[in-house]
Amino acid sequence: MNRRSFLAAGAASLAAVAGKPIAASAATRQSSQSLPQHPDNLNPPGIQTAGIRMVPVVGSKYKVWTKRMGSGPIKVLLLHGGPGFSHEYLEAMESFLPQAGIEIYYYDQLGCNNSDHPDDPSLWTLPRYLNEVEEVRRGLGLDNFILYGHSWGGILAMEYALNYQQHLRGLVISNMTAGTKSYLKRTAAIKLQLPPEKLARLNALEAKQDYDSPDYEKIMMEDLYPKMICRTHPWPNSVDRAFAHANQTIYVQMQGKSEFLVTGNLKDWERWDRLHEIKVKTLTIGARYDEMDPEDMKKMATLMPNASSFICPNGSHLCMWDDQALYFQHLINFLHSV
Repeated sequence: MNRRSFLAAGAASLAAVAGKPIAASAATRQSSQSLPQHPDNLNPPGIQTAGIRMVPVVGSKYKVWTKRMGSGPIKVLLLHGGPGFSHEYLEAMESFLPQAGIEIYYYDQLGCNNSDHPDDPSLWTLPRYLNEVEEVRRGLGLDNFILYGHSWGGILAMEYALNYQQHLRGLVISNMTAGTKSYLKRTAAIKLQLPPEKLARLNALEAKQDYDSPDYEKIMMEDLYPKMICRTHPWPNSVDRAFAHANQTIYVQMQGKSEFLVTGNLKDWERWDRLHEIKVKTLTIGARYDEMDPEDMKKMATLMPNASSFICPNGSHLCMWDDQALYFQHLINFLHSV
C-alpha cells in the first residue's frame, strides 16, 4: 500500500491528538452492546460503551483500543495490516458478519489510530506485537476464538497460531504470503507490467531512494495501487481514513520505504517451513490482482493439514472491498463451518 500520500494529509490531525484516542468513526459507533466490565482504571465501570474497551498492553504500560460488534457464539478477533495502519479499512466486516450471527472484535495495534502512540522504537518488532495479540486476547477474555489477519495482520496471525494455537478455534489468513521472499518476487513481477518509460523512471528513483519524489508518488498512485491495492473508484472512505491515520514510523522501521524492497526488521521473515505446525482449521484468501501471489495462498493451504483456500477472481489486496460479494460469501461460510 502507498503509505505516503495520505500520511501528509493526516499528519496534522494526528499530531494534535498524539497519545490520545481518536474518536471512533460513525460506522463503528453502531453497536449498542458493551463488553463485560472488569475492574480496571482504563474503562468506566457500569455504563454502556458501544462495545469499546481499552486493553492494557506492554505490562499495562500502554493501552490499545478495541471494539466489539455483534453477538454470537462465533467470535473473531481482527488483525489489521500495515504495519502501522488501523482497523478502519476492515469496516466492511460490519456490513456482513454481525448480521450472520458472528461477533467481531476490531483492535488498533499499539501506535495506531485510537490506541496509544508511544515514542519508543524498541516496540515496533514482530515479537513484541505477537505478545500484544496475546495480551489483547486475555484482556478481552477470548478463548476458543477465530483469529483473522489481513496483510501484515496475516503475519501476526501465523505467528500467533505457531505460538498460542491452544486458544484458537480457527484461523483466517487473508492476502498474505508466508515469507518476504515470495512477496518480493510477486511485487517485482507486478512492477514489470509498467510501460517501459515509467518502469525506467521508477527504477531510477528507487536507485536514488527518492521515495518522496512527486514522480514516484504519481506512478504508484496512478499506475500501480489502483490495480493491486484497491480496484474500486473512488476508494471507500474507510480505506482513505486508514491511510490518513497510518503511522509511517512503524511502517518504515518494520517494512521500509519501498513496496519493492523490504529493508525493515521483517526483511528476513519466512514461515513456509513451519506451516505444517498449524493444525487448526484454516482459510487462506487471495485475489487475482493482489500484490501477494494468489498461487502462494493456494500453496499455503496445501502445507497446513486442515486448510482450504479461496481466490477472489476480480479482487486485489483489499478484496473485501473490490470483490466484496464473493469475499464475504466464502469467509462467512468458513466461519460457520468452524
